[in-house]
Amino acid sequence: MNLKLTIITINYNNLEGLKKTFESVFMQSLQGFEYIVIDGGSSDGSKEYIEERADKITYWVSEPDRGVYHAMNKGIEVAKGEYVLFINSGDELYEKSTLENAIPQLYGEDMITGNLQFISSTHEYLGIGRAQVSFIEMYHDTIWHPSTFIKREAFEDTQLYDEQLKICSDWKWFLLAIFKYKKSYRKIEHTIAKFYLDGISASTENQSLIRKEREQTFIEYFNFSAIDFIKIDELLNDRKALKVLEGRLDSLKNSRLLKILYQLGIFKAYKYL
Repeated sequence: MNLKLTIITINYNNLEGLKKTFESVFMQSLQGFEYIVIDGGSSDGSKEYIEERADKITYWVSEPDRGVYHAMNKGIEVAKGEYVLFINSGDELYEKSTLENAIPQLYGEDMITGNLQFISSTHEYLGIGRAQVSFIEMYHDTIWHPSTFIKREAFEDTQLYDEQLKICSDWKWFLLAIFKYKKSYRKIEHTIAKFYLDGISASTENQSLIRKEREQTFIEYFNFSAIDFIKIDELLNDRKALKVLEGRLDSLKNSRLLKILYQLGIFKAYKYL
């Protein structure tokens, strides 16, 4: 099957959110994409709602799973599209013409990202996707999952989502895909999805777990700790130190921090940090 796109929705006991997601998918002006729904054995009527709309869904299953990332991996394993986009229950494609605008842009790179509309109970704002991805910025930030199309083959060349992590497995996948496996990335100017700030990764209560999972990943794969990032943050915020760095790059190559950055191929001059 020569299929350009697979959309995957995962859901567990979020019937009202699932209704919003389905509506945004089914109303697309451009159809012809594969649609996969992975439900974790919901008991709130989600399964029955999915069954009622099964004629618009390519593949669906409702059964217990081991969590969010296990459900996402199950979707990837049955996907047939060249690119995969996750629009999980509660989130929405941005407008009727979203796929009509975006699908012609899906070629070449392993990750193709657009803009993302963030919505909370009190406000909303448009997040502009990154033109480039910085290793240093990934310590604090991420690539937005609902607005990023991922080439399915990229999962075969790297790994699926780490099911041991509770919150940051998608962040970990992006980090390793770009800086370990050297997968390619491109920004497009379209807004892809609406993301509602009520999920576990958006909760302030989970910030300590997010920091812990990110720290573990940096140490395990890059031997890079929070202290390293603090040192670099201090350096980048010190104009005098930047002048010294700019004039002494060659001699500084022997430092542990810069040696790691050179090995990663992401440190050519301080402005790229």
